[in-house]
Amino acid sequence: MKIIFLGTGAAVPSKNRNHIGIAFKFKSEVFLFDCGENIQRQMLFTEVSPMKINHIFITHLHGDHILGLPGLLQSLGFFGRDKEINIYGPVGLREVIESSLKLGYHIIEYPIKVYEISAKEPLKILQCEDYEIIAYPTKHSVPSYAYIFREIKKPRLDLEKVKKLKIKIGPDLKKLKNGEPVKNIYGEIIKPEEVLLPPKKGFCLAYSGDTLPLEDFGKYLNELECDVLIHEATFDDSEKEIAKENMHSTIGDAVNIAKLANVKALILTHISARYDKEEYFNQYKKNVKQYNENFEIIISNDLDCYDVKDLLR
Repeated sequence: MKIIFLGTGAAVPSKNRNHIGIAFKFKSEVFLFDCGENIQRQMLFTEVSPMKINHIFITHLHGDHILGLPGLLQSLGFFGRDKEINIYGPVGLREVIESSLKLGYHIIEYPIKVYEISAKEPLKILQCEDYEIIAYPTKHSVPSYAYIFREIKKPRLDLEKVKKLKIKIGPDLKKLKNGEPVKNIYGEIIKPEEVLLPPKKGFCLAYSGDTLPLEDFGKYLNELECDVLIHEATFDDSEKEIAKENMHSTIGDAVNIAKLANVKALILTHISARYDKEEYFNQYKKNVKQYNENFEIIISNDLDCYDVKDLLR
């Protein structure tokens, strides 16, 4: 599992920061969170293959989060994609996609499925065997959602009990893990609960999108035992009023939400073009002692790649 920052800038890109876009690699899939302008070119400098993207999650419909979609969708058509792609986001997303498909001449022969979200409470929008995705309504100047990825682990087998109950090693073990009873070598029926241990905790990742700081969001992530939070921190702590006025968060705001969430790592992103790298870092360093955090704080930069295992150490 890897997190790759394709863009880390806010409304206006800068020399150092592209418009926002985050790729998350899980097994053979790539999830894309937001798709700012130039995102597909950013992928060329990473290990992200656009052909492996099956799901795109758009936090809100401001241009810096969606203007990379037309180019990406057309390029996938050019590459000969035939597998469907699923795009999730607030109401209005379908119109954005339909309009983007009318731009220029192109051939798209793969299905594009658009799922519009309209929810005032956390909503599970995708459920698979190995993971689920939850949309969490946030507070911005337009309808906006955070997204939470939760890995689903299967129950583990107690091999000592398997041995004791004389269950054949092979397909029957898979059936038990899937909740199906089997027969042992004596023809006795063995139920899954007789040999299964509780599943290990799966990895949990949250991405805030653009939002005012929401304490309830942090508390919700705590309940989910979230491991890593990617939170917007458009402004440093000297710009609290501007952040509030524009319905964004500061570094300190993001840290406070991460504290409530009790995460292992906080990654700051969506950084205003008004800062150069050093200026933003120095403002963070100036206030770091007052944060009194017990988790790692990372300032994201374009093309940063984090192995989840390293973040959880």
